[in-house]
Amino acid sequence: MENGKYLRDIGEIKNIMDRSSRFISLSGLSGVFAGIYAVIGAVIANVLLSDHGSIYSDYNTLSVQSMDPDLTYQLFLVTIAVLGLAIGTAVFLTTRKAKRNDQKIWDSTSRRLLINFFAPLVAGGIFCLVLLQYRIIGLIAPGMLIFYGLALIHASRYTLGDLKSLGYANLTLGLIATQFIGYGLYFWAVGFGVFHIFYGVWMYNKYDRKSAR
Repeated sequence: MENGKYLRDIGEIKNIMDRSSRFISLSGLSGVFAGIYAVIGAVIANVLLSDHGSIYSDYNTLSVQSMDPDLTYQLFLVTIAVLGLAIGTAVFLTTRKAKRNDQKIWDSTSRRLLINFFAPLVAGGIFCLVLLQYRIIGLIAPGMLIFYGLALIHASRYTLGDLKSLGYANLTLGLIATQFIGYGLYFWAVGFGVFHIFYGVWMYNKYDRKSAR
């Protein structure tokens, strides 16, 4: 009895420490939805590229001499739509989970999480825009995966440690993608799509399902 009470007390202390130093209300379902949005976005982007036919076969190379402004704008809109839907869904589901866990959605911990997540992500976004400026499009998708992986690894110190695994997976995939120029869209779909879906399902079964009971 004494040992059981002691272990329960230790568990409660650990839980309090985790709540004070880590944002633990990230929703696994938000990862699933983000993955689904990414896969749909990749399919739409592939259709847009295919519709332009052989004229844009050069998009499968490291760099191109010229780019269609309309196609670039359409691909940009697809990217923004995927990002907007993913962020919106994550905010909604995470807020709902935080309320259920009686945790504040905005405090010093969540601020540190966002700062550490967006610092590498913004740097990566600017770097990818520079690649686009110089028409080095073959490295844009790998660059997005690499910097996104770094952002997840950096942010994992302030949330569930499992996020680090997804970060390393995307970082590794991005580095591999640099050696397969022309297949960036497929690597992008795997990293932002398939990896997120599997990770989200795993996280939901590990954390969300328990808290929902």
